[in-house]
Amino acid sequence: MEYLNIALAKGRLAQKGYKLFKEMGFECEEIEKNTRKLIFVNEEKLIRYILVKASDVPAYVERGAADLGVVGKDTIMEEEKEFYELCDLGFGKCKFVIAGPPGYEMNTSYETLRVATKYPNVAKKYFLKKGKQIDLIKLNGSVELAPLVGLADVIVDIVETGRTLKENGLKVIEDMYHISARLIANKVSFKMKNNRIKEIMKKVRLIQEVNKRNDKDN
Repeated sequence: MEYLNIALAKGRLAQKGYKLFKEMGFECEEIEKNTRKLIFVNEEKLIRYILVKASDVPAYVERGAADLGVVGKDTIMEEEKEFYELCDLGFGKCKFVIAGPPGYEMNTSYETLRVATKYPNVAKKYFLKKGKQIDLIKLNGSVELAPLVGLADVIVDIVETGRTLKENGLKVIEDMYHISARLIANKVSFKMKNNRIKEIMKKVRLIQEVNKRNDKDN
């Protein structure tokens, strides 16, 4: 039997993703240690974990370097790669929003709106559906600065609590999309390793059902 390769987005998603797989019985002690390694293997269960940058998970899965991936819906929407989106994992919840300075209101005129974001594809598609013309400004960090220094009118970003926006003097103008972590699969792997992947999906659903029951009881 071949290894099942799983790409985990570095950071909190990797921690929560691995925790889920550990609950399924696919533990790997080495990944729990403080190490700079990027590949971790459970020889007994034939599972190989690969830690990669979140924005790279779709590429690893699309190209078949990973059979499965755990990644945020925001990355899926932005990267626009080819794979199967199997299920919502229920963690890593946040949302895409349009944010700007207090008192700012997006008008419905034909004036071009200046939009700064780390997610140009998401922003472009959203405003296109609304029929709004925009001047898109791609930034790689600290998008909150853009409206404050006059670079942009608004930003498109993901927020969890809204605290960062508030601390930088911005407010949510409009909610766009609710997002969370998803399990994705390479299309060929889904056919060739179908039994193993379906078994994992079954275990995910069982764990989610147990968690829901526990939440109701508490």
